[in-house]
Amino acid sequence: MTGRAYRVPPIFITLGLLVLASDTADSPKGPSHWGDLKPEWKTCKTGMSQSPIDISSRSAIILRDSNVFQTCYIPGDAIIRNRGHDISVWWELGKAGSILFNGTSYSLQQCHWHSPSEHSIDGSRYDMELHMVHFGPANEIVVISNLYHSGSPNGFLSHVSGQIQSLIDKKEEMPIGAVDPRHIKEDGKNYYQYTGSLTTPPCSQGITWIINQKVLTVSSDQVDLLRQAVFDYAKENARPLQPINGRQVYLHTPTNQ
Repeated sequence: MTGRAYRVPPIFITLGLLVLASDTADSPKGPSHWGDLKPEWKTCKTGMSQSPIDISSRSAIILRDSNVFQTCYIPGDAIIRNRGHDISVWWELGKAGSILFNGTSYSLQQCHWHSPSEHSIDGSRYDMELHMVHFGPANEIVVISNLYHSGSPNGFLSHVSGQIQSLIDKKEEMPIGAVDPRHIKEDGKNYYQYTGSLTTPPCSQGITWIINQKVLTVSSDQVDLLRQAVFDYAKENARPLQPINGRQVYLHTPTNQ
């Protein structure tokens, strides 16, 4: 494994000792103060298209379409990384497949977890949220989000639980061999779409969010493991909800539904 193979783009640099926990949002380094900590993070404070948001299912504009969003994932060698504020799985860009969205291919680079969920639906937050981060030909970003409530164990998390256990409170990474993103099993038939931002500094905007409408399950033990693995300041690593500021949210459904 080389640093080059799993290069971390500047927008995903380690956040050091930032406070990400939602219950400490008003601390001097918490989310409400990110825009004041560094000039390059000012968008966290001034941006008008920030994420996450609360999605109103009644207000979403329904679009009946087909083949707008397709997954083309394949197994690829991966590493698992404890970044302190979250646990993430990384593939070499382009080696684990891609999605096809509106006719453009976006390569999968990494996925990571937030607990509780960052986005909410009709005012309800969930136990966990998974983000799958994809890059387009001009470094455009599309993030696919899965929401989870407490229930049966999540198969993808079960696959990497042993490695997560070994990374508890360690800002380290390790190779984990071939990992198949298809095991994440996002639904993809009905999904919300809106334009937002990264949910950590520098809070860059222009990010396309695809949020699967179907809520999946995760066990309470798996959520507890993710919280144990990260550093104490990030036990709850969800950014507070941001104003929607008049943005449109779309609900894509198949034409035959």
